Amino acid sequence: MKHTLTLLLLSIGLTAFGQASVAYYPFNNVVSVSSNADRAFWVDARVQTNTVFGSLSTTFCPMVNIVRKERINYYAGLGIRANFLNGLDSRDILEGYSLHVGARAHVPFVPNLRVAVEIAPYSRKDFKVGVLQSFLGIAYQFAKKPKPL
Repeated sequence: MKHTLTLLLLSIGLTAFGQASVAYYPFNNVVSVSSNADRAFWVDARVQTNTVFGSLSTTFCPMVNIVRKERINYYAGLGIRANFLNGLDSRDILEGYSLHVGARAHVPFVPNLRVAVEIAPYSRKDFKVGVLQSFLGIAYQFAKKPKPL
């Protein structure tokens, strides 16, 4: 229920932006909002949805499409993970860095739906601890409505 409400609120707000996209990675409890992922350069913002205030970590990732084909895009980008609630108790807002490499493939018979697969090595800001993250989810690319003739 919580995830459905989050996706609904994000999708309503994104319709004003035209060609934005929303992705949900159910195995990682992550919701992603990004600009047009079909362009050469795009920006992605990810929020964890598994806690209310325990971890409001947000990852900002500028992405570059390395290969763009008709049905699939391969991309890479660097991410910065921040938790803005850390500033309330005088902790550093910056949590770490990540390198995202992935693909978004069109789903047959559903025009704007895509399958998103990604691998992302993540390191804390001091580079002493790291983890290899993998993401599997679905993305919906909003499209501008065609103008009537």
